[in-house]
Amino acid sequence: MAEFLFEIFCEEIPARMQKRAGEDLRKLLTEGLGKAGLTLDSAHHWAGPRRLGFKADVPLKSPDISDERKGPRIGAPEQALAGFMKAAGLSDISEAEVREDKKGQFYVAKIEKPGRASDEIISDVVADVMNNFPWPKSMKSGGSSFRWVRPLQRLICLLDGKVIPVEVGSITAGNLTEGHRQHGRGPFSVADYASYKSKLEGEGHVVLEMDDRKSKIITNARELCEKAGLELVEDEGLLNEVAGLAEWPVVILGDMDPSFLELPGEVIRLSMRDHQKYFAVRDPKSGGLAPNFIVVANQMAPDGGKAIAAGNSRVLSARLSDGKFFQTEDAKKKLEDYYDKLGTVVFHKKLGSIKDKAQRVEALARELADNVGADAGKTALAARLAKCDLVTQTVIEFTSLQGQIGRLMYEKEGGDKDVALAIEEHYKPAGPSDGVPSEPISVAVALADKIDTLVGFWAIDEKPTGSKDPFGLRRSALGMVRIILGNKLRLDLSKEFLKGWAVMEMENLGDGESGRLSDGVISGDEKSALDNLVAFMIDRLKVHLRDQGVRHDLIDAVFALGQDDLVAIVERVEALQSFLSTEDGGNLLAGYKRAANILKAEAKKGALPEGSPNKGTQSEESALYEALSRAKGEIDTALEKEAYSKAMAALSVLRKPIDIFFDKVTVNSEIPAERENRLRLLKEIRDTAGQIANFEAIEG
Repeated sequence: MAEFLFEIFCEEIPARMQKRAGEDLRKLLTEGLGKAGLTLDSAHHWAGPRRLGFKADVPLKSPDISDERKGPRIGAPEQALAGFMKAAGLSDISEAEVREDKKGQFYVAKIEKPGRASDEIISDVVADVMNNFPWPKSMKSGGSSFRWVRPLQRLICLLDGKVIPVEVGSITAGNLTEGHRQHGRGPFSVADYASYKSKLEGEGHVVLEMDDRKSKIITNARELCEKAGLELVEDEGLLNEVAGLAEWPVVILGDMDPSFLELPGEVIRLSMRDHQKYFAVRDPKSGGLAPNFIVVANQMAPDGGKAIAAGNSRVLSARLSDGKFFQTEDAKKKLEDYYDKLGTVVFHKKLGSIKDKAQRVEALARELADNVGADAGKTALAARLAKCDLVTQTVIEFTSLQGQIGRLMYEKEGGDKDVALAIEEHYKPAGPSDGVPSEPISVAVALADKIDTLVGFWAIDEKPTGSKDPFGLRRSALGMVRIILGNKLRLDLSKEFLKGWAVMEMENLGDGESGRLSDGVISGDEKSALDNLVAFMIDRLKVHLRDQGVRHDLIDAVFALGQDDLVAIVERVEALQSFLSTEDGGNLLAGYKRAANILKAEAKKGALPEGSPNKGTQSEESALYEALSRAKGEIDTALEKEAYSKAMAALSVLRKPIDIFFDKVTVNSEIPAERENRLRLLKEIRDTAGQIANFEAIEG
């Protein structure tokens, strides 16, 4: 085995793209070399602000290939022979062997293909990977058609210490790399990975590995804060980003004007994090933010970072001064005073303004209040105020603070704490790692907001297509699923969406619409759209449950019953999955499938016999009849109480009598009365099991 070392050196790669790019490089090189016959060992990749790299041990040549290709039979048409010779690389049919089997003689071509030198394979694969790399965005540079995320500077491509001079764009690979711009630019000549890593991390002042950069940043930041009697506000997302911005990270503690601490903590942290890439710092005594920050520089300053800290402090002060001004201006009005201004902002040209949406959400939230145990008046007020902060200067400048600024403003006014919480939480969950609201008012407003969004875009036929979802409707639907399941809400989705549709068609909702919504009457096209929306919700439920290890076919089996109560569906699915994981469950499913297949075959011959079965003529037949009669009653009782595990237990009792029945009884008896009764018994098995789930939809 020989070491293969590959580095791509270019101008700054956006931090958000580095991790994925490193993984893509590894995957593409591994797959490409593997398809060419090279087995890789000790494969490793790295990614940083200006470089991607990969190294692995590979053989010096791919293995020789010896294979046989079976061809047409003797006397086959000329066209078939010509196709066989072309595929096998033969110039004449006489080069093929003739063999014989029971059906006669046929041609066989023996194919011998010598292995290729690894440097040739690597050259081809590297060129292909570079020219087809899946960057989200790329650019041309150097006057060639080659595209890369940023202009390419150098390539290293070494096998066993020797350069493979692959050419990409206007760059030919060599054995030179560069280090840090200020502290060790180089260039440096390398012979293998060991010398490459040693020179870059020594003279070059480049920390190659992302995890090493992260570890250095977090360790130094904690030490600086501890020394100053402070506490770092840790942020994994920000840590990942700054580790992608600095090749040689140097952590510096900076100061800011303490007067800025009068600003909401959310504004301060957002200004630091999103705009300046600073870590916030906490005073461990008070628990509040301290007038300090942590900045990660990409260089060692002669003065220990004092000038860098001062410069960053000035930039942060300017940003926070803006925030202070916006907050002062916003505070001149009450939150509700911004309500009418929502009418000046378009939500969607076909769905009206944000004020129109707020009115719809208010009507829906009031309707949902009873279902979630919330006070209707407070719920309507929270829904009315929920969007008001969108037109404040603070949120216009710091858009990710929507909801939070509204909560803070309403709290300062002395407003109800549950209403204030709902103003902030109605956007939740914003992503898979975000929690769901649990307070009743928050739950009602969050659901109302998402119902209005989903129904609205379905009404104007702007549903997600393929990978495109410009309005985040999958996220809204999944958010609804998580809220409903997280709070165990017993909602009929069809009815709730129908109410959403009714609200959309109401004119002059006015301020504080308080009437109860009827289920309404809709057209066939509208019903089709709502049915499609419910199916979309079930698809999101499948995604949610699949992430938790639940089989998709079990969801289909339960949903086939026509339920759209998500809590009931999940409880049935969980009970069904638990049941089918047992021996009784697996065998009963096999028995059900056998009964269903016989019924299908008989149905093709003619109508199945009507009526109920009786005890029949054989003891095994009678035993099954009696077991079905008992089980059906127990299942009915259990399902009425939504005791799905008990229903499954009652169903499991049928496993043994069904097995014995199929073992001892001939269903297709020559005596018509026996045959008809036994088919009725099979129908009873199907119908009894079908009360719990559609077992036809279950795989296996």
